[in-house]
Amino acid sequence: MELEALHARAQDALQQASSIFQKVPGSAVLVRYVQSSYQNDPVRSAIELVLVLFFIRYLLSPSYSTHKHNYVKLREDEIDELIDDWAPEPLVAEQTPFEEAESEKLPVIVGPTGPKVKLSNGRTVTNLASYNFYNFNANEQIKEKAIQTLRTYGVGPCGPPQFYGTQDVHVKAEADIANYLGTESCIVYAQAFSTVSSVIPAFCKRGDVIVADKAVNYSIRKGLQASRSIIKWFDHGDMDHLETVMKAVVREQAKAKKLTRRFIVTEGLFETLGDCTNLPRLVELKEQYKFRILLDETWSFGVLGRTGRGLTEAQNVDPQQVDMIIGSLSGPLCAGGGFCAGAKDVVEHQRITSSAYTYSAALPAMLAMTASETVHLLQSNPDILSQCRENIKAMKAQLDPRSDWVICTSAPENPIMLIVLKPDVIKARALTIDDQERIFMECAEEALINGVMVARFRTSPYTQAIAAKDGGWHAQPALKVCITSGLSKKDVEKAGTVIRHAITKVMSRKASNKST
Repeated sequence: MELEALHARAQDALQQASSIFQKVPGSAVLVRYVQSSYQNDPVRSAIELVLVLFFIRYLLSPSYSTHKHNYVKLREDEIDELIDDWAPEPLVAEQTPFEEAESEKLPVIVGPTGPKVKLSNGRTVTNLASYNFYNFNANEQIKEKAIQTLRTYGVGPCGPPQFYGTQDVHVKAEADIANYLGTESCIVYAQAFSTVSSVIPAFCKRGDVIVADKAVNYSIRKGLQASRSIIKWFDHGDMDHLETVMKAVVREQAKAKKLTRRFIVTEGLFETLGDCTNLPRLVELKEQYKFRILLDETWSFGVLGRTGRGLTEAQNVDPQQVDMIIGSLSGPLCAGGGFCAGAKDVVEHQRITSSAYTYSAALPAMLAMTASETVHLLQSNPDILSQCRENIKAMKAQLDPRSDWVICTSAPENPIMLIVLKPDVIKARALTIDDQERIFMECAEEALINGVMVARFRTSPYTQAIAAKDGGWHAQPALKVCITSGLSKKDVEKAGTVIRHAITKVMSRKASNKST
């Protein structure tokens, strides 16, 4: 009897609910829609009902409290005490005693840069610390055109290229550099350092493979880091090891049946050592294993080759066999910015995907004009390079074979001569990186006292840590001697004698201090 009564009450409740539902406007339409759409499929209807109920419950559920059960409310004095005790980590590490001493003794030039410069202390010294290899700073023709350009175009374009910063001088500079190199097209950047570090991630993405020389410079390493690609390293200048790495990459990709872009990244003249790469062998490997070459000619453009076209001219390689040639306009060309030359589609791709190009103001018109003029001068007057190379030979004759302490690691035609301590000297005296840095700082000071200003190749702890982590390779501290054609052979020989004597004096003093 109880079950029958319960069943009767349930039937009454269903009838009441049905009558109430039928009174709702549109209920008949909803019933017909469900029946016609789902053809009385109970499973599908049940799933949708569950979803509707879950949605209703979600809307009606209370918001979650942000306070946790273990929340402890502090008094005002406790909050103040915690704030007073908190010390943020410094943004910049404090200078070491060596860095402080170095910054205090940095020479300051007053007036224009040239073969001879005046310092803030009133002395005039021989300048072998700037990249003014061909003394274009003193070229009256370039000066006059720079003044005319400044009066016509103003100081800067005040806008990014491709939007409202491109001027006709930029287009002309790109065409001149492309014609000079023998490539289809060229793109000009506003900063030399950020050129290669922006070109690499514009083409290399996550999953792509980059095989790079262990001795590549810091700007290339920043580009490799930004690309998020798979980085493989090969021993500096070792083409056999490069081929081994390339074979392994091809084998891995064949096994995984995965097609990705593959690149070789290297320099023409290496910033850290001064020597050059074997480009014909590099092109041969590139063709054999289907890689693309990204060649950084920051230090070789305007330097190598009969007319300064760079490594392609010096080693008789067709520039169109190199996919991307990257260079600087701020060194021997006496201008500013950088460039990337290659096929037309390679260049056009960068105009919308390269961050340093799209999000930087365009190169000032005066610098673009200067780049065009210096390119024409090098192309039409190769004797400029010959004179500089004669001075390189004169300096090397004074330093390299006549010193018991140092050797030059730079290529014969490289006007940036990197002077490093001989391996046996380092081993015999157990010299650390810091010891070598101090020795060359003292050598530069001693040379400056005697009227010759030279620079040092700096190897900061940060860049050393990155290089050790990425490729297990350390750059060696060096004395950097920059040769210029603005000096006579006699002046160069005299400056070389001063530098050699400075090195001998510092090393002899170190030896006597150690013995005492």
